[in-house]
Amino acid sequence: MEIKNAEFVVSSPMVTMCPKDTKPEYAFIGRSNVGKSSLINMLCRNRKLAKTSSTPGKTLLINHFIINKEWYLVDLPGYGFAKRSKKEIQRLDQMIRGYILGREQLVNVFVLIDIRLEPQAIDLEFINWLGMSGIPFTIVFTKADKLSRQKVPQSVADYQTKLSETWEELPPYFVTSAEKGDGRDDVLSYIEQINKSL
Repeated sequence: MEIKNAEFVVSSPMVTMCPKDTKPEYAFIGRSNVGKSSLINMLCRNRKLAKTSSTPGKTLLINHFIINKEWYLVDLPGYGFAKRSKKEIQRLDQMIRGYILGREQLVNVFVLIDIRLEPQAIDLEFINWLGMSGIPFTIVFTKADKLSRQKVPQSVADYQTKLSETWEELPPYFVTSAEKGDGRDDVLSYIEQINKSL
């Protein structure tokens, strides 16, 4: 798939205010500071599409981008919120869960994981919640350029070993680097395949 057109559409504070459209949606989510905005910009080859920040937890709304006028890329706030009040954390949690559970157009959630870290409880909890909720999802390992070539497969294997404790069938995954563009074609081909099957 070639992305010819990627445009910001709307930022919504709740699922009921998302676009009234039936096009398929692919949501991207991860822990604060996982490199989500950088990955989205790399996929769309537009450095200014999603706002990147050195401060974790910058995304606070449900952001819709229309791709090739055919499907939506949805940038969700991160979980494991950086420096937020309890009330704000609760609001963001409700907004994320409300979108994921209530949005009929959502066809896949891409869960971003920093490949440099050992499996984190917060990521595993979120993945297990998606599984129990029956939400299709895919793992996207980010920041692969920050590890040596030998360590990347080992890190993925460690993660799969941890997941196999609770999962009979492991979810699909991709290894990416926003810096080098690694994994771009694989992720976009995967989306294209799903779109064709709908």
